[in-house]
Amino acid sequence: MKAIAIIPGTKNAFFTERPEPQISAPDEIKLKILQVGICGTDREEVAGGRADAPSGSKELVIGHENFGKVVEVGSAVKNVQVGDYAMFTVRRDCEPCICGHHNDMCFTGRYTERGIKGRDGYQVEYAVDQERYIVKIPEAIKHIGVLAEPMSVSEKAINESVHIQCARLPEANPETWLQGKQVLVAGLGPIGLLAAFILRLRGANVLGMDIVDEATLRPSVLKEIGGKYVDGRKVKAENIDDTFGQIDMIFEATGVASLEFELLGALGINGIYVLTGIPAGARPLTVVGAPLLQQMVLKNQLMVGSVNASVNDFKTGIKELTEANQQYTDAINKVITERIPINDFQNAFTEHDPNEIKGVIEWEKP
Repeated sequence: MKAIAIIPGTKNAFFTERPEPQISAPDEIKLKILQVGICGTDREEVAGGRADAPSGSKELVIGHENFGKVVEVGSAVKNVQVGDYAMFTVRRDCEPCICGHHNDMCFTGRYTERGIKGRDGYQVEYAVDQERYIVKIPEAIKHIGVLAEPMSVSEKAINESVHIQCARLPEANPETWLQGKQVLVAGLGPIGLLAAFILRLRGANVLGMDIVDEATLRPSVLKEIGGKYVDGRKVKAENIDDTFGQIDMIFEATGVASLEFELLGALGINGIYVLTGIPAGARPLTVVGAPLLQQMVLKNQLMVGSVNASVNDFKTGIKELTEANQQYTDAINKVITERIPINDFQNAFTEHDPNEIKGVIEWEKP
């Protein structure tokens, strides 16, 4: 079967041939891949950046944001059947790890990730994996089902933040804590915009910050769901609260190290700041640290990092993706900005429109 692979450390993606995988255990499922999303990680890999091939191989099949259709199930599989739309999760824990189904919280660091670290990904015609790693996707959202993986990343970061806040603040309820709270989302790429959808569905007031013109697509989608746009070229990050008032939570999705520190200045009393962007490179950075640390102490503030997602985050994300499709139909359908036929994949990793939100490689139409 066809697959898209790289040789880690080189700057090229290419078609390669792989044996079609077969079910070899009763708990396994075979998925026909229909679509695979393209994200910054994929582009970094194709540009020669962070990527690890499986042991004993020079090549890594890339792609982790997968969506497909079940074509075969093992005899012990209970929760999906042939014909269901579904996706596999990304991270696999190491066997000794105590994290169990929360493999996004691996204690040893010896995890693997499909399409990223030590395990082939989903830019293939077919994939096989265990039932514990599959999540069913309703047919009603098959046109946006490929968004489930980035949605899960936003979901985990928000859920962790809410539960941390509710564990430390008096009379706080995780089901309602976000209602009426003001949240700043920094970076309106797929992770940030999908976070904005989740936050709006839960009743938060959302400020979305980016460095593009307000009339362009990403700010327009944000405003369509009731968010307010902040142009980061016109307003200093650390002064956003001077204009908009108390910022209860910051959701960072930029990966720009200097900005990540500047944003802290806008966080309000008892606020929480969650980082999802991963800065690249090793350029020195000068930070006036004392005032920021004083602020964190005197205002009871927290900063937390979040990466990947558990099966539960995927399931909650799919539930809220379904709700977004019902409540914000036009807006959520604008998030996928390009669907690229598989034979035209080459430029998808090296070129993209300035208005791109999420590009998707189509192996086959759902």
